[in-house]
Amino acid sequence: MSKGKKGKKTTDTVNQQSDAAQGGLFSSEAIAGDPASENATERRVISNIQYVKDLSFENPNSPISLRPSNEQPRIEVTVNINAQRLQGETFEVALQALVSAKFQEKTAFLVDLTYAGVFTLEQIPDEEREAILLVYCPTLLFPFVRRIISDTTRDGGFPPLMVDPIDFSNLYQSRKRQNRQEVA
Repeated sequence: MSKGKKGKKTTDTVNQQSDAAQGGLFSSEAIAGDPASENATERRVISNIQYVKDLSFENPNSPISLRPSNEQPRIEVTVNINAQRLQGETFEVALQALVSAKFQEKTAFLVDLTYAGVFTLEQIPDEEREAILLVYCPTLLFPFVRRIISDTTRDGGFPPLMVDPIDFSNLYQSRKRQNRQEVA
């Protein structure tokens, strides 16, 4: 992320499985440092607050779209990550998830959710800040995004949609490689 006040935004269409259980780019030890170290309390990522920033659900073809069907809808999920400095070491990280389901060319439902968190990065070196904001923080926020989407689709009359876990580390590394290739 640049050192200015502008946020960095990445956009990816997501349809991949996560290997987060195997360990990713960051773990709590990587962020907090070695607990035995005298500097362990200096490097911290603090989650100050999390919140729904925007939520929209559309069911444009109801009640017809709610009829039982043997046909599986075509589901598209797009996730955008936006991180911006609020003040000093405090940043807002927002995940925007756009989910659409279609039967043939008719839209069954649309969910547009922006879920955000405010994080304070204490004593985090500049070279690590971007990855923490675009990998670690979204990884903390994503389970809430997933639950809200599931609850919203269920409340809209559809089966709950469980969005596949996202490997934010892999997305970040892919974006870095793509940016290096564009520069070269």
